[in-house]
Amino acid sequence: MKSAPALAVSSLLAVFLLYLATVRIVDDLSPQGCRMSWMSPSYILQADFNSSWTPLAHRYSLWLYREVGWQSNQVGQGVPVLFIPGNAGSSHQVRSIASSAARQFHGSPGSISPEFKTRSLKPLDFFAVEFNEDLSAFHGPTVEAETAYTSQAIAYILHLYPPGTQIIVLGHSMGGIVATSLLPSPDISAIITMSTPHILPPARFDARIDTIYDQNRRVLEGDPTPIVSLCGGATDMMIPSESCVLPAVGAAGSYRRTVFSSALEGAWTGVGHREMVWCHQARWRVARATLELGGASTPAGRVAVLDQWLRDGHTLPAELPLQKDLALAEGEYDTLPVGTPLVLTQPRGLKTYLLPIPADSNHRRFVFYVSQGSVLQVSPQKPLSLQASVYRCSASSDGTPSTCISLPPTTLKLIPNPIPGKPFPVPSEGTDESDGVVLYEVEVNSAEGTPQWIAVNVENADGRGWAVGGWDASAPVTRDVSTLGLIFGGVELLLHESEALESTVELPNLLSHALVVYRVTPLASTSGSSCKDSLLQPLLSHTSHPSETHYFPLRPGQNRNVLLHTHLPAPYIHDPRPRPGITFNIYSSGSAGCQHELAGIRISIDWPTTVGRWTTRYFTTLATWCVAIVALTIFVAWSEAERTGVPVASVPYSLEHFIGVHMRKLVLACFVMSFAPLPESLYLGTRGEPLFAPISALLIALAGGLVYVSWWLLVALMSPIGKITRVLSRPTSRPEKQRIGRYTVLSMGLVFILITFFVPWQVAYLGCWLIHLYTCATSQPLPARATSPALETIALAPRDEDDQTRAEQQQRKDDFNRYNHSMHILLLMTWLLPLSAPVLVVWVRTLATAGLTTPFDGDHFFGNVAPFLVLVDFASWTRGPLLPPHRLEEKLSARWAWVILAGIALFVGPRRAYSVFNAANTIVGLLVVLRIGRRYLRSE
Repeated sequence: MKSAPALAVSSLLAVFLLYLATVRIVDDLSPQGCRMSWMSPSYILQADFNSSWTPLAHRYSLWLYREVGWQSNQVGQGVPVLFIPGNAGSSHQVRSIASSAARQFHGSPGSISPEFKTRSLKPLDFFAVEFNEDLSAFHGPTVEAETAYTSQAIAYILHLYPPGTQIIVLGHSMGGIVATSLLPSPDISAIITMSTPHILPPARFDARIDTIYDQNRRVLEGDPTPIVSLCGGATDMMIPSESCVLPAVGAAGSYRRTVFSSALEGAWTGVGHREMVWCHQARWRVARATLELGGASTPAGRVAVLDQWLRDGHTLPAELPLQKDLALAEGEYDTLPVGTPLVLTQPRGLKTYLLPIPADSNHRRFVFYVSQGSVLQVSPQKPLSLQASVYRCSASSDGTPSTCISLPPTTLKLIPNPIPGKPFPVPSEGTDESDGVVLYEVEVNSAEGTPQWIAVNVENADGRGWAVGGWDASAPVTRDVSTLGLIFGGVELLLHESEALESTVELPNLLSHALVVYRVTPLASTSGSSCKDSLLQPLLSHTSHPSETHYFPLRPGQNRNVLLHTHLPAPYIHDPRPRPGITFNIYSSGSAGCQHELAGIRISIDWPTTVGRWTTRYFTTLATWCVAIVALTIFVAWSEAERTGVPVASVPYSLEHFIGVHMRKLVLACFVMSFAPLPESLYLGTRGEPLFAPISALLIALAGGLVYVSWWLLVALMSPIGKITRVLSRPTSRPEKQRIGRYTVLSMGLVFILITFFVPWQVAYLGCWLIHLYTCATSQPLPARATSPALETIALAPRDEDDQTRAEQQQRKDDFNRYNHSMHILLLMTWLLPLSAPVLVVWVRTLATAGLTTPFDGDHFFGNVAPFLVLVDFASWTRGPLLPPHRLEEKLSARWAWVILAGIALFVGPRRAYSVFNAANTIVGLLVVLRIGRRYLRSE
């Protein structure tokens, strides 16, 4: 098999394998454990919000949600909330969150929940804008139209409420971009976004999307409105969740918080893109936060609410409750021997336990777990009555403990307690609101000479739940293994203390990046011991980013994979942090758990999932690199033709020649270029990380194979078109074609007018591609032995046979030259089609739902497609060479423009795909002016 077909077949096989690696990510990397949400929805159209408010009222609509049987249809007495759907989203997506808010507030139909009855909170009035499932992710003007409509919708909603009322805004997916585009606004009190790509647009085919993102970034730098971004993690396959992280900008004192659902306290699960609005573990927390925001009248109060109800445990609660000093009386406490952990399996009543602070170290960490109870108001949503507090006590003059003062924690968060023998999270079920273990940690310095204690005060205990506390002085387990050292194998790490409440593993030389996934395999102890009644089985906690934590049960023989991954750093996203290593903690109840079953761990690279991560982040890169392959193929073909004076080679020969001769050089060049420390916005976006250099070789080889596959598809498409046309049509003479060409300027002007006033240029480009496809399918030159009817007629007249032969040969040369040029241009236009098709799809979609009201103001400039229109039109009727070199190209041929296009497609295109089409349009325009020019105007 020749090299080009072999590469094409290999590319198809590689694409299939990459697809298999991608689809397994959801189940293996970050499984989803979401309970389905239920509601009784009704939607009330706000008919008064009409064209007197906004000219977009005939295209979009505004709805009020009401939970049937729980809420009345009246508005104006509660707190307004506006839900903004995302790309292809619906206003009905508001129902899950709105229903949860209504049922939490009312408790039962017609009555307010006891939890809210004694407070000044008001019910929520959920409004939702309906965008008719607009494809806003692909089109900047559509986002701008949605923003304009939403801004007026807020004005309309607030006029139904008392003056000074502010609105809470929720945005899903691109709806979060619309929400932040509304800022600055004194009418918005807070914004909560869900699965919103804040940093990197999900579709990078429209420059105006980038403009909107830049404007939002500048606004966020100076706007104080509190914003929370809730991200689904690796389970979200529609957007890479690294783009969901809020930019690290903001006015002084502004609140910007990103929370991954895997770290969201009480959820601890990956959440898919669409599932984010109905996943019960997430939606009830968003609903509760929104309820509480309605009662917060100050910025500080809103921040406290968001910190309380959308916590990820990475920071302490905004306001820790003040605790009175604890006075100890003899007989009211138990003192444990030095070094003995506190283990309460069935605590009851009120009791204080004293743990002596060891004097053999100047720096120790006290670790304390409380299951299903409360510590400093941190607890599961439905906690037991069990409450615990921690103090530091000093000795009195007689050496006995005296007054104890409250001890603020350094870590205070809720962690999961997976059910032994079940996957975590449990599919379609996840975590219950009553589950969770409060983790309290504090760094304690021992005082020389005077005895001191840690006092744990337990109260309201009824025999349910448990509490475990003790000292942790073990040094972190550290290894210098590098990521390159794990490529062909793994490394085993032994844990120092089998009974430790917490162990830390530090691997500073391992690369933490979105493009690499590590597998952790628990190693069983050789002691043969086992445990049955575990309080807290070993739990691995991996915090890869200040906003992202993942929890994994860690027990030998478990079925679920432990895959360590992160979302930052990531391709095409600037991350100012120094390259972090891998650090994770292992929590356990020590002697009361199963830690003694775990002897150590083995860490290695999980290649299937790692490769799957590459696929989801380089889809656009692959498309633009295919354009680079086509551009370089055209350059090589033109170079050969101009050097030898022969016609341009056919596309199969050009591809075979390029792939067979030059492809290896290109792969090597791309591989070497991967080591260059380029900015994240260029090339692979990896800043020259050596580990990812093979990605460039893989992508460029795939691009070459896919270009050849696309040629097969074009041939399969043109073959029936050509056969049908030859059967149905009659031969036309050259004068007839010339007469058609004489009217080309007038017809082209009419096309330009049509683009300017009626259809976007993307539609014209599609029509242009179809016309050129038809031209190529029907203009294949006849074989050399065939004689055309025109030549048979001329043969009756006397002529010089040598001149006639030369004329025929020149005509065949021109025909083949024109045909091969046209086929190369068709291949280029085919790969440029995906870069313009998204906006075309938006136009077709909105044309069907809203008629000609679609905002395509920036898409009616005919210059964006005029060079292709002229070239395709000229190729459809000219009888001479299509693109012969101009005399001005004697010193510098225009063919070098294809190298420039390839460079833009390779380096700039992956981050800004629209730049590739713009560059191609400019190059074709140059060729039209230089090589067609007067011939087109003269209809030659």
